[in-house]
Amino acid sequence: MADNDSDVPFMQKLLDNHWLLMVIGVVSPTVLYTLWGIVDIMNTPLAK
Repeated sequence: MADNDSDVPFMQKLLDNHWLLMVIGVVSPTVLYTLWGIVDIMNTPLAK
């Protein structure tokens, strides 16, 4: 069997890329918590 890139499934290529997994692991919580914080601040009532 030849070592062809076409023989490797897409998900295996994705999960073998350690740098991409690290970036996804850092960026996704950062974006989610930032959006969560913005929504929380927007829903806080103003003091009178």
